[in-house]
Amino acid sequence: MKQNKQLVLDFYEAGARGDTDACFALLSDDISWTNIGSTRFSGTFQGKQSLAENLLGPLFAQLKAGISTKIERLISEDDIVVAQTVGTAETVDGLPYNNRYCQVIRISDGKIASVTEYMDTALIDSIFGKTDDH
Repeated sequence: MKQNKQLVLDFYEAGARGDTDACFALLSDDISWTNIGSTRFSGTFQGKQSLAENLLGPLFAQLKAGISTKIERLISEDDIVVAQTVGTAETVDGLPYNNRYCQVIRISDGKIASVTEYMDTALIDSIFGKTDDH
């Protein structure tokens, strides 16, 4: 549906502006965000607070200026939007962190209700180190 695709575009555009308030306004309060794999940033984060404290905070603390995201493709069908993106970033230690992503995004009641994110997990481990928790 066209409005779902636009909602996802709005989310990425707000992120590109660094407007985290606008990004979070587009998420449902009980957002379920899952990063695949067994990296230190993998797992399911339930709710906006968990997403901010357990994924975004620890990740962005290791980056100089967040992740710049370029959308390569958006595909929308029913309540699902699939985004293929490329992210570029630099760690606080000066290492490049450039990853490719595929996000499967479910829209419900005009908000992003869930995201499942696929990426190069070996790259994450090589840049940020492995975790003992997984």
